[in-house]
Amino acid sequence: MRVLVVEDDEHLAALILAALKRIGLTVDHVTRLDEALAAARAVAYQAIVLDRLLPDGDGIEVVRKIRDARGTTPILILSTRAELESRIGGLDAGADDYLAKPFDVGELVARVRALLRRPGGLVSATLSCGNVSFALSTREVTIDGRPLPLPRRELAVLEQLMRNVGRVVSKPSIEEALYGFSEEVSSNSVEVHIHYLRKHLAEAGATAKIETRRGSGYALVPAAEGESTNRAQF
Repeated sequence: MRVLVVEDDEHLAALILAALKRIGLTVDHVTRLDEALAAARAVAYQAIVLDRLLPDGDGIEVVRKIRDARGTTPILILSTRAELESRIGGLDAGADDYLAKPFDVGELVARVRALLRRPGGLVSATLSCGNVSFALSTREVTIDGRPLPLPRRELAVLEQLMRNVGRVVSKPSIEEALYGFSEEVSSNSVEVHIHYLRKHLAEAGATAKIETRRGSGYALVPAAEGESTNRAQF
C-alpha cells in the first residue's frame, strides 16, 4: 500500500514517515501544494496525509482539486487549527478525517489504518484466502491462526494480492505499491518478492497459492485440496 504525506515540517514529516513505514506502507513525501497535486495525478495512492498550512497555500485546495477530478483517495488533514469551524470546512471540502496538531503519532497511524480499510468497499477488517488471513487493522498475517512474520515489501505484495483474490494484479501495479519516488526499482524486483513470498507461504502450510499469469501479472487463489503450494518458481 502506498501513501502520500504532504508536510513541510521536516522533523514531523520524519516521524510520520518512520511510523507509517514501520507498519509496512510505502510512503512518498512532498512539502508543497503543487508537488502534492502532481504526485496525486501520477500515483493511485491508497491514502493521503495532508498538512493544511503549506508554504504555497492552504492544503484544502489539494482536497478540492482531487475531489473535483472525481478522485476518491481517502484524505486525512493535519492542522494547528483545532476550532470546530476549521474542522467542518476541511470535511466539507471532501477530506475523510481531521487531526489537530499536536497529536500522538500512534493516533495518526491508527487513523491511517482506518482509512486504508475503506477502499474497494471492504466491509471486513480481515482479508482471507484459503487458511491465510490478513488483519488490516494490525497488518498481521496468520496461517490457521499462527502468525507469519513477513518483510515489509513481501507483506505489501501479499496485501495487494489479497485485496484482489482471484483477480490478476499486474506487475506495474505491484511496483507502484512497493516503491516510492526516490527508490530504485530493479527489473526483476517483483519476481524476487513473489518468489520469496511463495516460499514463506508454502513453508507455513498455506492453502493459498500465487499463480503467474504470463504477460498479465499474478493472482492469489485457494489451492486445490491436497495441492502443494511449495513451488520455487518466478
